[in-house]
Amino acid sequence: MERVQVPALREVCVRVTVNGVPHACTVPARTLLVHLLRDRLRLTGTHVGCDTTQCGACTVDLDGAAVKSCTVLAVQADGHEVTTIEGIANPEEGTLHPVQQAFKDEHALQCGYCTPGMVMAIRQLIADHPDPTQDEVRHALSGNICRCTGYQNIVAATLHAARAATGARGPADKREG
Repeated sequence: MERVQVPALREVCVRVTVNGVPHACTVPARTLLVHLLRDRLRLTGTHVGCDTTQCGACTVDLDGAAVKSCTVLAVQADGHEVTTIEGIANPEEGTLHPVQQAFKDEHALQCGYCTPGMVMAIRQLIADHPDPTQDEVRHALSGNICRCTGYQNIVAATLHAARAATGARGPADKREG
């Protein structure tokens, strides 16, 4: 049997805007977006939890949609805009994104490993459904795993952030269904 020579891994140039900053990187074609962000751009707030799209720790915003960056090739993000957890606060003003602030206010984290992915997923939920119910929040977060909490404070933080975003007042966090 004759041996087949496999050429070196093909490298591709990926041009992507991350958190408003344009980047051009040459990476192996099989590089995942999460590894481009963490290893090449040193944006380590996006976590790798499972590499199988189960946990949601790697959730980022790609052109306005929350995606799990462990299942997106970096080359698929070529020419697109990515927002990571590092890109949502306003450091010049010293303020957190409303979802981040709600997590702080509602004590919605413990170890914090899942928090960046949760925050990014919740941003998407609130953008799509500004006044979610508890059930809608739980359904939206079903693709994100937290191994430390019972999710109740995460749900409360989501409802808190939604109220802050809409300026609503009242016991929205007590609504069911």
